[in-house]
Amino acid sequence: SSGINAEYGYFIQINLRMVIVTVRFIRSFEYRSIKTVPVNDVDTSSTVAAFISRLKEEVRTLKGIPPPFRTHPYDTLKISHQPGSFKANDIVINLEGDIELILRETSTLRDCGVGAETELSFFKLSEYEAYKLNPEKKW
Repeated sequence: SSGINAEYGYFIQINLRMVIVTVRFIRSFEYRSIKTVPVNDVDTSSTVAAFISRLKEEVRTLKGIPPPFRTHPYDTLKISHQPGSFKANDIVINLEGDIELILRETSTLRDCGVGAETELSFFKLSEYEAYKLNPEKKW
């Protein structure tokens, strides 16, 4: 019976580590060019840098993603929403909490607070910083 419990415990640990997250690929803040994609089998014990590499590779071949999204120079992930928390007022991205919510590349996803059903925004940091200075929508 202890073997079953050990296997069950291992199964639970794997399930907590392997999650589905939603990634919002933001090509333009001003024009609200965003594609939202569910990403399966995300290992929260992997580093943010490894996950960014995976996303850059996968976005190139995802069906339903227009070519401009496939080649955009994304470089930053930020937590947009976590289950049980409030959504931001800005439809494009939450402009608050950068220190806590922008993921550090050397950390694991889990250490940054990424878990099941977390929603992440993926964008180019310099474009985000410019948008923060003048959060005007052109569409």
